[in-house]
Amino acid sequence: MAGLLPPANLALDGGADPRTLPSASQATDVVGSIAASYGPQSRKVSFEEYMYYASITRAEEREANARFVAARGPRNFKNVVKGRFSTGRKERASAAAAAVPAQVGSSLSAGEKDEKVPREDAHQVVASGTSSSSNHSGITPEERQTAGRALRTASWGTVFYLITTDILGPTGAPWAFAQLGYGPGIALYTVFGAMSYYSGWILWKLFCGLDSDRYPVRGYGDFFFRLFGSGARHFINVAQAILLLLNVAVIILSNGQSISQISRGPSGESMGICFVACMLIFMALGFFLGQIRTLQRLGWLANLSVWVSIALVLLCMGSVGYGPNYAAIETSFGMSADKPIQTFAGTPPPGMATGGVGFIASLNGLNVAVYAYGGALLFAALMAEMRHPLDFWKSLLVAEMFIYGVYLFFGIFIYSYQGQYTYNPAVQGIAIYSIQTAGNILSLISSIIAAVLYSNIGLKIVYVEVFHELLGFPDLTKRAGKIWWAALVPVYWAIAFLVGAAVPQLSYIVGLIGALFILSFTYTFPAWLAISYWIKKDAMVEGVERFDPVTNTYNYVDQGWKRWSRGFMKKPVFNAFNIIYFLGALVTCALGCYSSIESLRQAFENNIATSLSCTPPL
Repeated sequence: MAGLLPPANLALDGGADPRTLPSASQATDVVGSIAASYGPQSRKVSFEEYMYYASITRAEEREANARFVAARGPRNFKNVVKGRFSTGRKERASAAAAAVPAQVGSSLSAGEKDEKVPREDAHQVVASGTSSSSNHSGITPEERQTAGRALRTASWGTVFYLITTDILGPTGAPWAFAQLGYGPGIALYTVFGAMSYYSGWILWKLFCGLDSDRYPVRGYGDFFFRLFGSGARHFINVAQAILLLLNVAVIILSNGQSISQISRGPSGESMGICFVACMLIFMALGFFLGQIRTLQRLGWLANLSVWVSIALVLLCMGSVGYGPNYAAIETSFGMSADKPIQTFAGTPPPGMATGGVGFIASLNGLNVAVYAYGGALLFAALMAEMRHPLDFWKSLLVAEMFIYGVYLFFGIFIYSYQGQYTYNPAVQGIAIYSIQTAGNILSLISSIIAAVLYSNIGLKIVYVEVFHELLGFPDLTKRAGKIWWAALVPVYWAIAFLVGAAVPQLSYIVGLIGALFILSFTYTFPAWLAISYWIKKDAMVEGVERFDPVTNTYNYVDQGWKRWSRGFMKKPVFNAFNIIYFLGALVTCALGCYSSIESLRQAFENNIATSLSCTPPL
């Protein structure tokens, strides 16, 4: 998994996040969108009301998409190339014109449709709020709707690239195969890949059923808010914040290893820079770059991550002829290089896997496989940027197939050459110093981008959820809020450094994060959402129950157990599968946590590769 939040919701046409506001006077910060979507509403909105307006929005989007396709012209090679190198302004103008509802569009001239909506005015309209009943500064609901759609410009092809950018991170796949063997490794990567697509499909169906121009879905927590209330949303946001902090900690640790390898020179015999100092160097860089509050200017950098990942894959594959990095394996795992390189069709025997013995090693490999597919956290944000969200399934299917192919090919290739001495990440298992240094430099470039993006979103969630809502801190768009941001960034990175410095082995902490958080957001939580969503949806009695948009009420025929029973029995096999899926994900989460914690405990007891020292853990 290359990234969680930022690459995906930044790298849209023109390199800007369409949800950010373009001028300082109008809150030039993505947190404005977060606060707007998570802010309190004047009344409680029912599940049925969300679905009512979502159905209207989807119907209007179908019409708008048909108009857009007709206006865009033929998709020949010349037009595709021009579109990839355009600033996106013409694309946004065409999307805005197509998005104007018929009743609104009839009052605008063709020139007004092309020029009035998609620029700063559109951002200002959306920033004014999402309430349908109020009219802020003379802005009508129709104008707000048109402006909101003008900001949705991503095609399904663009979103395919963004999903790939976010999820693709294959450098851990060879180590996972070294713990599992060929057969179990292929099976687990296949099963988790298929189930991650299924989870994405669930989130897509929920988005199409609950998102509307009146009540837009902006993030993962919005699903829980609409199905379970504000308490569930707070829980999800806190879990996101913890996950992002741990991701920054892992990046500090892994890049401390990269800097340490570079500093030791080609012989590898010198101590080089003290390992803690290596992590401090990376943390100091985070202090500086983390002061960037807005992500708009980092969009084009985020697009580099997929190409850096591919470059790393090719570099690692080209270096396997020189053999594995035995010194790194012995230092990190205590495995001596006294046996020939071996590979196994099934689970490796005791002493032939660095992730532990037998079942523990297999579970640690499973955790890394889980971590590899952890991108579902972003899907709501991606769909919120799409011109036609009904096409998201195409983006997801093609991206998952591509990512699955890269994981399997790269993992099997490296494991076939390095066997039980395969290292995680693969770039630090390269034996030749010059090639290893080139890989470490590429890794540093992509990692600092990812770390800054993670810390930016993670700190914003913490600030909005805790400091702003609970403690009354000023909004981040105000001068006082900006000062607090500048002060909190070093604190955030320092906490991440302490977490990373206390970890004795990268693979185990990555596995723990994968089991506890990534698995939950990718598998457990979508299954939980699916159970609630389809039971509530199918409990509605078509033709008898209806939503009244005038009074904002829904005439329920019954409540309680009878209603939920009817909803469950509408699709009993499907709902039962989701329950089994949910329970299976919980069990996998528990097993993954157990294996990672047990491995960490043994590493501490054996004094293997303690990070909080000058001795590097590799």
